[in-house]
This record gives sequence, structure tokens and C-alpha cells, in this order.
Amino acid sequence: MVATALPLREDLSVDYDAYAEHVRWLIDSGCDGVVPNGSLGEYQTLTDEERARVVATAVEAVGDGSRVMPGVAAYGSAESRRWAEQAAEAGAGSVLLLPPNAFRADADAVSAHYAEVARVGVPVVAYNNPYDTKVDLVPELLARLHGEGSIVAVKEFSGDVRRAYEIAELAPGLDLLIGADDVLLELALAGAVGWIAGYPNALPQASVRLFRAAVAGDLEAARPLYRALHPLLRWDSRTEFVQAIKLSMEIVGRPGGPTRPPRLPLAPKAEATVRAATEKAVAEGLD
Repeated sequence: MVATALPLREDLSVDYDAYAEHVRWLIDSGCDGVVPNGSLGEYQTLTDEERARVVATAVEAVGDGSRVMPGVAAYGSAESRRWAEQAAEAGAGSVLLLPPNAFRADADAVSAHYAEVARVGVPVVAYNNPYDTKVDLVPELLARLHGEGSIVAVKEFSGDVRRAYEIAELAPGLDLLIGADDVLLELALAGAVGWIAGYPNALPQASVRLFRAAVAGDLEAARPLYRALHPLLRWDSRTEFVQAIKLSMEIVGRPGGPTRPPRLPLAPKAEATVRAATEKAVAEGLD
């Protein structure tokens, strides 16, 4: 499932036609689905109208709402529930939900937040990103949320691959989804069944090959491909991940465009690093 970047024109307006074409291209390239309105999609900078239209565009472009998982993060639980309702009405098959991120919520507040959104009736995937939210969905809390019937899976972005085993012990029915591109192989070998991915926006076919090999435990195929892609995959865990992935998209001929403020363009050194790694991947046939 690709966390889709959102093509913007030079005036920073959303290019919905380019986005629809990009979504279709990802599916045609072998990806299983898309995740619009995530952090990579710059959802925080979108108006309500833009955000709703992005979901509708993704569902229409894919042609199968079960393959669309919109992000429904918001400061308030009521607003997250409203976005989950909008996603369900648009035909999306699931939603991706961060914990409360306006304050450092305790376990009871997190539980109430997920329960409120789960009442919509669409499957909820928890998103654990303790770096940005300052709320850590530790294995014990994930097991509680799953036991309460509020979540069906977790996008794990903590970077601590050891958690995969504890999650499996405490909540064996909870699907573990790889949340950071640069720990893909480690989490796949630890039992992850899916990947909410960033760099397939630029390199989908190589990314799909890597994922399939990794979850199959085919290290002979996965390790050299993982090593070759890792100089790019590690950007998914950096602050400038949106700019880096959009730059790689532009280099391979995909619609990326600028980012909305407060994100600024990559610094020259970072741009040169991303450009060199992307061009090397293309030269090696990894596009």
C-alpha cells in the first residue's frame, strides 16, 4: 500500500488529474493499493475540500475502494471520526489513524480516541509514529486496542524491529504492517504481512519485488535489492522525506512538484545526495 505523494503545481494548487494518473500507474506497476492523505500526502496543509477530493480521486482512480486506506488523522477525535465517515462514504475499505497528537495522551485517552473512530464501522489501522506524535503505541497498548475491537492492524514506525515479536505474542491476531521503508527486510522477516510504503512513489516495480521476496523469506533475492535501494529507503525516516521522495519522482519522470510551506526545498547537499542515489538506482534498472 503506497502512501501517496500529492502532485502540486508551481502555484501549490493540487493537480488532481496528475494524482489520479499517478495512482493508476502505481496499481498498474504491481502495488496493492494506496494510502492518500498521509504525512507524505501533506494532509496537514490541505483544506477540507482538498482533503475530501483527494480521497474521492484515489477511490475513482483505483476502481476498487477496498484498495484505498485514507489517513484520517486530526487533532480531535470527533474530526478524525468525521474523516473516517467521509472515507467510508467515498467507498474506501479501511482508514489509517494516528493517536491523539495535540497532547501526550495517556492510554485511556488513546483507547477512547480509537474507539470513537472505530464506531464508524470501517476497519481502522493504527499508525505508531512516536517521533511526531509524542505518543508511543507500545505493544501492550496495541494489544489493548486490538482486544477492544478498535484496530485490525498497525503501521509500525518506531524503528524498533524487536517490537514485532512482542506484538505477535500479545496480540497474535493483529496484522503488523511495515511503517518505515528502511526497516522493511527486518520487519518482514519478523512476521510483517504488509508495507505502507513511501519510495514506491518513485520506484514501484523494484519495491514490489523487494517486498514480495522479503515476506517470502527469500533472502537470496531480497538482500541485494534491499542493499541497493537502502540509500533511498532511509530517506523515508528523515524529516525531509516528502521533499526527497518528490525529488526522486521528478527524476524518474513522475509528477511530484513542490511541497507546501512550512516545508522548504531540500538543501543543496541533501538534494545532491538524493539525486545521485536515484540516478544510480535508475542506471541499475531499479526504476
